[in-house]
Amino acid sequence: MKIGLAADHGGFDLKNQIAQWLQEAGFGITDLGAHAYEAQDDYPDLVHPLAEAVATGEVDRGIAVCGSGVGAAIVANKTKGVRAALITETYSARQGVEHDDMNLLCLGGRVIGPELARELVFAFAKAQYSGEERHDRRLQKLQQIENANNG
Repeated sequence: MKIGLAADHGGFDLKNQIAQWLQEAGFGITDLGAHAYEAQDDYPDLVHPLAEAVATGEVDRGIAVCGSGVGAAIVANKTKGVRAALITETYSARQGVEHDDMNLLCLGGRVIGPELARELVFAFAKAQYSGEERHDRRLQKLQQIENANNG
């Protein structure tokens, strides 16, 4: 599985830790930036290309990190085909993939520590969409809403 990563200044250090953890675990990584700490960068400029990479299949899943994770989630969900969520506990990191086919995890680099972040990343990365009828039905409804709103 190839996982794309992106972060602004508020998530830069955590993104780099995540990249190392995932590489050590054998995951493919595509780092879409920031590649250097820039105190004045803007999360939309970094998270949007990641969301596009997820939507087009360039990467299988994405992980976006900003200061709180909120901005990253808002930007990511503006891209058709992306199902992103700000996650702060492991149940939702796993269940979001299994039930909702979440494909982009958002984290707050200023609000969670590295050990929790590591658990969230691996719960997300190792989870698989269930494909159960009830989950497919709900996903189809989400896609209908998305199509109606994005033509």
